[in-house]
Amino acid sequence: MRIKIKKIYWAILTIAVTSLVYCLWLFLRPVKIIAVHKDKNFSHVLVNHFPVTDQGKLVWWRDNRKMLKIRYGIPNLASDGNFNVTFWLFGEGYMEEEKYDRLCFNDMNIKKNCIEKNKAFSVSKGRNGGVHFMVYDGIYWKSENGDWVKKKFSER
Repeated sequence: MRIKIKKIYWAILTIAVTSLVYCLWLFLRPVKIIAVHKDKNFSHVLVNHFPVTDQGKLVWWRDNRKMLKIRYGIPNLASDGNFNVTFWLFGEGYMEEEKYDRLCFNDMNIKKNCIEKNKAFSVSKGRNGGVHFMVYDGIYWKSENGDWVKKKFSER
């Protein structure tokens, strides 16, 4: 009986440690920018390994916006200062348009110039002058005291 309990204990411990290592690997992988496509003040950034959490996305943007400007020229400002940068999960790569709701890029003169619309995150500056961060279920902006405020889409 005692040997059976030890085996169960070691099995559970092994599963727990393996799960922890996998989660750490999943959350700590560096973001890989595959490509950037621009259309006026709209920029589409194709990425792999984008942060999963809202906080991770906001921190990634804060830490990498200078690099994005220097390397890729984004955000690309309109004459009124507005911009929109959308980060798309690259997933299975470029595909042909054949399916109805794919996002296609006209700056590529090949048949495989589309991706599945799997938005990870977007950043925009609009008419009110504030920068907004859109995630799956809501929009973040910085309050006057510097705190992040989130409004869920269901609260409209």
